[in-house]
Formats: sequence, C-alpha cells, structure tokens
Amino acid sequence: MDFDYSPRQKEYLARLGAFFEAHIYPNTRVYEEQQAEGERWKVLPLLEDLKGKARAAGLWNLFIPPSAGHPQVDESFAFEGPGLTNLEYAPLCEMMGRVSWAAEVFNCSAPDTGNMEVLQRYGTRAQKDRWLAPLMNGEIRSAFLMTEPAVASSDATNIETRIERSGDDYVINGRKWFSSGVGDPRCRIAIVMGKTDPAAPTHLQQSQVLLPLDTPGVEVLRMLPVFGFDDAPHGHAEVVLKDVRVPVADGLLLGEGRGFEIAQGRLGPGRIHHTMRAIGAAEAALELMCRRLLSRRAFGKRLSEQSVWGERIADARIDIEMTRLLCLKAADMMDKVGNKVARAEIAMIKVQAPRMALKVIDDAIQAHGAAGVTTDAGLAMAWAHARTLRIVDGPDEVHRRAIARIELAKHGGGGSAAG
Repeated sequence: MDFDYSPRQKEYLARLGAFFEAHIYPNTRVYEEQQAEGERWKVLPLLEDLKGKARAAGLWNLFIPPSAGHPQVDESFAFEGPGLTNLEYAPLCEMMGRVSWAAEVFNCSAPDTGNMEVLQRYGTRAQKDRWLAPLMNGEIRSAFLMTEPAVASSDATNIETRIERSGDDYVINGRKWFSSGVGDPRCRIAIVMGKTDPAAPTHLQQSQVLLPLDTPGVEVLRMLPVFGFDDAPHGHAEVVLKDVRVPVADGLLLGEGRGFEIAQGRLGPGRIHHTMRAIGAAEAALELMCRRLLSRRAFGKRLSEQSVWGERIADARIDIEMTRLLCLKAADMMDKVGNKVARAEIAMIKVQAPRMALKVIDDAIQAHGAAGVTTDAGLAMAWAHARTLRIVDGPDEVHRRAIARIELAKHGGGGSAAG
C-alpha cells in the first residue's frame, strides 16, 4: 500500500496552500466584517473577488470527478475542472474545511457540488446549458429540497411532497425545510424530490424535478437557525410549494420514478465531501487548542504542561489520523469500484468523521475556557457545523444500520447488503 500523496496531489496541495496563505487566512477578519454589515442575506464582495483569483489560479471546480464511462454523462458538454479523482480531491477538500467559507471560493461548496453532479450525470443537454453552465461558472447558486418537517426524512420513502402530472406540466405541492442555500440572493434553481406515483413500488414512487425559485407558488417562510447561527448569507430555509407548475420537458430529471436512484447517486460524493471538510475543521481546532495551551499559565505552569492536556492532544492526533486514513480508503474505493460497492466505507466515514471532529473541537473549546463558547475563536460555530453533520445526508443511525446489515450479510445473517 502506498500512503504517499501522488505528484499531482502534491502539486495541487502546494497551489491550494499558497492560495490559502495569500488570500484566505489573511481575509478571515474581512469576511466577518462584511458579513456583519447591513442585510444578512447578501453577496459578499470578498468572496466574489477571491473567486476570480481562484479561477485564474486554476483552482476552480476541483470536485468534479472524471465522467468518462458513466452511462448518463453527455461527453459533448464541456466540464471545466481538472478531473481529479475522489482520492486526489480528498486532501484538497480537507484543506478547504479549515475555514468555514473557503469552499465557496473554489466553487466547491454544498449543495452546489451535489446539484452539479446530478445535472452532469442525469440532466439533458438543455438542462445543462440552462443551469449547469452558470453553476459551474459561479454565476448562480442552487438548493436541494428533500427534507420535510412532517415526516422522518431519514427514510426518504416517507417524503410526502406531491409532483402530479397536469398536461404538459407537473404541479408540486408540499413543505420542505432545511433547504440549504435558499437564503443566498444568487440562488436561482432548486432540485425538488417528491412523489409522482404513491401506488408504485416503494423505491419507484419518487421523482426529482428542477424548480426555478422565481416560479409562482414558491414561498420562503423563514430561515432556520442551527444552534442559534443563521449561516447567512447561505442559510437553511423552510419553503412551502403551493400549486407550483413546472414544465415536464424542462423540469424532469432522468425519468419518473427514478428520484430515489438519483438521491443515492448524489449523496455518496456529498457525504464524503462533508467528512473531508470535517477533518480539516478538526485540524484547525487542534492548532487553535495547542496555541492556546502554550500561551496560558495556570497553577504555576503552562496549560500545555498539565498532563490532562497532553493526553487530549495525543488523542486528537490519533483520532484525526485514523479518520483521515478511513476517508482516503473510502475515496479510493469510490474511484476503483464505484459508490455502490464502497457504500460501507462511505457510511463508516460519514459516522466517524463528525464524531471525531466534535470531540476535537469540544476539547479546543475547553482549552479556551469562556472564550471558547463565544464567536471570537470560531469554535462554537465549528462545533455546531460538526454536530449538524451527524444528521445531514442521513443520520448516524441510518448509516450504522446499513453497516450492520452489510456485516451480517457476510455471515449469512439475512441482512441485505443493499439495505
């Protein structure tokens, strides 16, 4: 086994690291100042300026994987990106996770990444020209409307939003929430999952459609806080869809009854991207913790010399390294055998990475004392994001259930590996 990064990874890591040193780290205060000024839901000049610099530096759309060989991909559509594999992208995504807003600078932030991959794989040429091209150019942003407040959305078959055929249109009625990205004024398009045929077999009832957010009948009720943070200017919205009409020819993705299939294809890469960024957040928290412990004294010596903190630092390093190796293994398997075969590894890292990051960030908060629970160090928001990851893209319980079924199936336990 070769645990060294490839020459290509090293090259991109060096380029991305240089960009962080020149443009990301020095501008954290500028970002906070611009975010605090005026209207919450706005476009930040800093991000738009840095996007131009990132694109000029060739650090743009780094997440887009090689598409050759995927049955639904239209090879005639030009995708701008270096074509990095999941394994090659992993350490780059981890670096982006060190600063909460950095991924957007490189056009690598959720939910746009997942939506772009859906359009890349399943969209028609017309849908790609209208929506994928401006998303890839960073001209617009997008949302994904799947989760609903009235049902346990961890089981996607529970979704109640109806998508009913009416002539040449679909009529959509339902209520969605935690629709990430809707608060951004550049958000123009949403992918909506709902039921087109409740009488069909369970996993063939759902479909996904493209919904322009300026369509009549789309009402944004409120922006939802996450542990008290509004996540502006991105945000998470509760949205009501009332008699919303979308042309069938323009809106339907892949085909009726294939929404669950699309969701499974979308969530695999999204889950591992989240875990990569979580590892980066843990690394950043460990750095802050060490610096704090070296700078403060209590009971006659530096905090770093207290034995309990040595143990916590050691545990953090061990946990980060183990989690990174599991993440890289999952990414490598996705590249070599596909997301479906790598589902156990994806599920394992989706459970492990947020739990690890939470522990490291929590210890960093403890090291900072009262300062840790304020917004000054950024640790409170980092903890909130990490805690949320135990729910988004499938809660821990669902992934652990899938892992257990796969394991039991190896021993004739009757658990379906596809479950």
